[in-house]
Amino acid sequence: MSRPKTLLGRGLALMMATGAMAIVALTSTTPANAAVETASASTHTQSITASMLTASSDPSTWDYTILGALKLNGNPVKGVTVTATLGSFSAKAQSGADGKWLIKVPTADIYTVSIDEKTLPKGFKAVKPVLKADLTMFSTTGVLFKFAGQTVATESITDQLFARTFSGLNFGLLLALAAIGITLIFGTTGLTNFAHGEIVTLGALTTWLLHAVLGWPILLAGLIAVIATGALGYTQDAIIWKPLRRRRMGLNQMMIVSIGLGIFVRYLYLLVFNGDTKDVAGQGTILHFGSVDTTDVTLWGMLIAVAGLVGVALFLTRTRIGKATRAVSDNSALASATGIEVESIIRIVWVFGAAITGLAGVLYGLEFQANWLTGNDIQLLLFAAVTLGGLGTAFGAAIGALIIGLVVEISTIWIPTELRYAVALVVLILVLVVRPQGVLGKKQRLG
Repeated sequence: MSRPKTLLGRGLALMMATGAMAIVALTSTTPANAAVETASASTHTQSITASMLTASSDPSTWDYTILGALKLNGNPVKGVTVTATLGSFSAKAQSGADGKWLIKVPTADIYTVSIDEKTLPKGFKAVKPVLKADLTMFSTTGVLFKFAGQTVATESITDQLFARTFSGLNFGLLLALAAIGITLIFGTTGLTNFAHGEIVTLGALTTWLLHAVLGWPILLAGLIAVIATGALGYTQDAIIWKPLRRRRMGLNQMMIVSIGLGIFVRYLYLLVFNGDTKDVAGQGTILHFGSVDTTDVTLWGMLIAVAGLVGVALFLTRTRIGKATRAVSDNSALASATGIEVESIIRIVWVFGAAITGLAGVLYGLEFQANWLTGNDIQLLLFAAVTLGGLGTAFGAAIGALIIGLVVEISTIWIPTELRYAVALVVLILVLVVRPQGVLGKKQRLG
């Protein structure tokens, strides 16, 4: 095979070679959570009937899991029969003393899950005794049965507000780290990078690979993930964006290139890591602060995010490189005339912006798990945060991200969870109608 002659061709060849090496590493390693799933399955009895099965008849060898917990008036219910069916395949399980049940199934598909109401306590029945369990994208899914006849405990609006505000701050801090990466790159180059979300994904999946699969300490795994994302930023600029800048390619054309790059990298993740959700660090220790329920992982993540944001602020305001970055962002031509090496600053911004975004991916994976769509799922919110705060302003991006995080979480008190991202975009539109330049943006951008 001939060697690629263009810089872009070499870059794509390098990315494909890296993906191939990652595939070899993954296929030679047994997932760390396999033993956990097997152990969980062994605590529940499961009976199977099927006229034809191509997979092994031993449920402990199956890769897909349907699970749930049955509670009436807050108390676990033991001995309730739950059945999962798909064509001729049928598997049953009974809830344990803790009310939990688990069914292993052989293939990825949409199963019908039903509850035997005869095994429920007298006076109770399921609101919907038959539900669906979708395993087409993830290896594990939960099924929640609701019961008529039980008393449902309600939470006051004040307690909900405190809990949602805490969650909003947590989510906003994670968005702020990633949004600052976008705004630094936009401020110095003018590029709207639609492949930015894939840097978040790389940080989360690299942490999972090193910690959950290879067993590295979590701090070391997170550090290597941040370094890897910084290296990706350097490589992107060296192989793709700098050559395009030299050829004076327009920003619209470069944006389209970033869209294609994002799609390519996203499906490369799918090829290497598969489509299931990765549990990076487990649930952690549950902590209670009044009406706020959280974990030690979340608290550590928030502290690290705050430290990261303070570090970015100090870098931009107290260091020569940071001041030069702000100068290039304000007016690259004037900065070049004063002796600032604009291309060197852009390269530093790509490395620094990608690294801080990778840190956001590490923290996001630790708190919310990770899959090949992790960054893509929140990318629209990142652009909303950057636009709301003011294009090209790092501090504005942080403020915009906090606003978006709070709106997303608090809105779930009154609207369905599925619509929470839409509410954030509505708020973005309303703010821009009043202040088009954003919270901290300028009325007219120079450069």
